[in-house]
Amino acid sequence: MSPAGSGGPRVVVIGAGIVGCSLADELTSRGWTDVTVLEQGPLPAPGGSTSHAPGLVFRTGPSRTMTEFAKYTVEKFGSLEVDGLPCFHAVGGLELATTPERWADLHRKAGLAASWGVRAELVGPGRCKELWPLIDAGQVHGGLYTPDDGLARAVPACRAQIERARARGARFLDRHTVTGIERDGDRVTAVVTDRDTFPADHVVSAAGFWGPVIGRMAGVDVPLLPLAHQYARTAPLPELAGAKHPRTEASLPILRHQDRDLYFREHVDRLGIGSYAHRPLPVDPFAVPAFDDAEDMPSSYPFTEDDFAPSWEDCRRLIPALRTTEIAEGFNGVFSFTPDGMPVLGESRALRGFWLAEAVWVTHSAGVARAVAEWMVEGRSSLDPHACELTRFEDAQRSPAYVAERGARQFVEVYDVIHPLQPLDQPRPLRVSPFYGRQRELGAFFLEGGGWERPHWYEANAALAEDIAVPERDAWAARYWSPIAAAEARATRERVALYDMTPLRRLEVAGPGALAFLQRMTSNNLAKRPGSVTYTLLLDESGGICSDLTVARLAPDRFQVGANSPADLDRLLRHAPADVHVRDITSGTCCVGVWGPLARALVQPLTHDDFSHQAFGYFKAKETCVGHVPVTAMRLSYVGELGWELYTSADLGLRLWDTLWEAGRELGVVAAGRSAFNSLRLEKGYRAWGHDMTAEHHPYEAGVGFAVRMDKGDFVGRAALRALEDRPPERRLTPLLLDDPAAVVLGKEPVYVDGVPAGYVTSAAYGYTLGRCVAYAWLPPLEAGAGVGIEYFGEKVPATVADEPVFDPEMTRIRR
Repeated sequence: MSPAGSGGPRVVVIGAGIVGCSLADELTSRGWTDVTVLEQGPLPAPGGSTSHAPGLVFRTGPSRTMTEFAKYTVEKFGSLEVDGLPCFHAVGGLELATTPERWADLHRKAGLAASWGVRAELVGPGRCKELWPLIDAGQVHGGLYTPDDGLARAVPACRAQIERARARGARFLDRHTVTGIERDGDRVTAVVTDRDTFPADHVVSAAGFWGPVIGRMAGVDVPLLPLAHQYARTAPLPELAGAKHPRTEASLPILRHQDRDLYFREHVDRLGIGSYAHRPLPVDPFAVPAFDDAEDMPSSYPFTEDDFAPSWEDCRRLIPALRTTEIAEGFNGVFSFTPDGMPVLGESRALRGFWLAEAVWVTHSAGVARAVAEWMVEGRSSLDPHACELTRFEDAQRSPAYVAERGARQFVEVYDVIHPLQPLDQPRPLRVSPFYGRQRELGAFFLEGGGWERPHWYEANAALAEDIAVPERDAWAARYWSPIAAAEARATRERVALYDMTPLRRLEVAGPGALAFLQRMTSNNLAKRPGSVTYTLLLDESGGICSDLTVARLAPDRFQVGANSPADLDRLLRHAPADVHVRDITSGTCCVGVWGPLARALVQPLTHDDFSHQAFGYFKAKETCVGHVPVTAMRLSYVGELGWELYTSADLGLRLWDTLWEAGRELGVVAAGRSAFNSLRLEKGYRAWGHDMTAEHHPYEAGVGFAVRMDKGDFVGRAALRALEDRPPERRLTPLLLDDPAAVVLGKEPVYVDGVPAGYVTSAAYGYTLGRCVAYAWLPPLEAGAGVGIEYFGEKVPATVADEPVFDPEMTRIRR
């Protein structure tokens, strides 16, 4: 949208908590100064989550994007002052381990800190005692000290940003309760309050746990669950008296005792204690009292002492000084959880111009505001937001029951040691392929993704693994893994295996303008004969990789698109012209990958069509029948072996599986899972979007420049790529082979070059064909043969830069 005037488009932000105030500051700093922030309570502390937030900022976590959000929050709030005091106090952070499992996890977290560029130090019990003299060091195995973490003063930060945004032209109106959202067709036009109506080109819901209320007015689903969280303050402690400057609340690091779901911070001579150890306490956002009707503030509920009692005993065990004092006051503060614990950001396609900036804690507030402001003003965020986009949830993950169950579980597990593959237990099973019954009969071990049950290996193949020497794994790497994966990988390389590829997203793009539309939206040349399949990229205007797609032209005006996430569907629907129809066909279809050197021997007798290499070449598609089942067959291989992806309708899926299974018995066919699949695809160097590359990366540095055809005509991102063609990349997605055949890494570990952290691992898996672990990492350009070190639980694991692909570089196995 073009700016409506000299101050840019008219923007209405709903909510003047820390997110709304930060967003107004970020927007006005970028020249969008026609900004109105509406707040139902009084400023500057209107009674939402910001008004009671304890302000702890620990930046390090598994998500690089969330860490970057938190780093920017620290940087920005550290530059703001109110009444002569900074809005961020870098007292440091200290996470304690009182169990061996937590101590090991802190080693892993130290690696994450190094990967994301956060200063962190593992310290022993004595140093923990020096940093926090009140603890009983006898209970402590060690700690993770992050000297630049600390306390954000949320309400003062709001004040400072309100002043800056007002100086640029923004207005902040409190005591305005939103009662409706107006629209004209599919575009937002105004926000209605109990006092006035405010025309708008863009509306941003930054309403915190009231997000579902605003969303309902707009007809936009907001998958968010408000929960109450206990926070208590002790009576004054003599041990804390006189230790600080009169105007400074804290001098000790903020403390986390995650083994008991507790955190601590100073309030001058008292301790504030937060607990996640209690039962989930959901709050209905539609029943929260107004500011003037609340006993204290709308986000503050009465303290439930019985829930806190076990935590109080844990506090006293860790901090002996608490044994002679009591809790002076407490409350249950309301804040937001989503099914996956991440924020909900982005513009709704159902109501253009209506944006969400919800489920954001103070820790990430300024970083999120910057990302959303960039997104609104420039069309993209400089940080990859895909894990936070509102489009990420499947329809099956949006039901109120799902949001409530998963949101509550996120609260319970907020401080748990979570393995990167660990699924939530309920509700499962939710989405299953037509082969699910057969998979269970074969002893499938299922993990979950996007609501789908995904087999990772099959116990039926256990006997095949008995003669395969697989290095033993440490306890962490052995979780959600089995040596059976090695047998399934070998069967794929030597015979033939069936893979359930149903959860991979499938779109149909059809209509007279389908080819021109896809040519404009993607990077490769799709103007090929029907029956052709093309690997291509969805780029943004800066050349960033928004997704990678496999596009099959099945007819002159009909394409089947293999995509990654609901965001791909959303992007195509946003731009599709009237003569193009885009629809998601995933749930009504299914797919079996038939891969291995005997794949042709399995499939050819089941069809009247010629499946020879000459008649059915690589990256070709054909609509045919396998036995009694009509299928769309595509000669693709994500594992680097001969084979086909066979697609059919969901009602015929079981028949397709049984047909292939019976025909494959004499060939030694096996069912194989995602664990073997991931190993095989990394041996071939095949990228996984969202892990190995995102919108922060362009094709040439990510090693997928072959999917760009600059001579095909204009496409999204082409101008940006033109400027990059002759510029040597400053970083590359780099293949690494671990030197020790027994060593493994799992992903997100820091990579050291000449002893200095230089990048991080994106994907890793043991390459059973190679007898080495394969890892891909973002690193400065390095020559093949260069040595690096990957930090795994505090140990530097030697690795060597490899040429790619490390397996079958001549591509002979998939082209036979």
